[in-house]
Amino acid sequence: MPRDELLSRITIDPNVCFGKPCIRGHRIWVTLILDLLAGGMTAERVLKEYPQLEEADILACIAYGAEMSRERFVEIPSGSGP
Repeated sequence: MPRDELLSRITIDPNVCFGKPCIRGHRIWVTLILDLLAGGMTAERVLKEYPQLEEADILACIAYGAEMSRERFVEIPSGSGP
């Protein structure tokens, strides 16, 4: 699925979930899905926990996160490593 088509699955409405990016048609925040994936949950498990979602919704969240990372920098402390 093309990136633009994936991103069209994300909506931002100031009257829904305080204007946070959500998966269209749902009140499920993009950040929730990204946090679950970052915490080690598989996409299959996310779909099992949220059966109203489709695989394309998860890919849309990842695509949205990638787009946001191009626009913003996150301060990562430098260190000597493990």
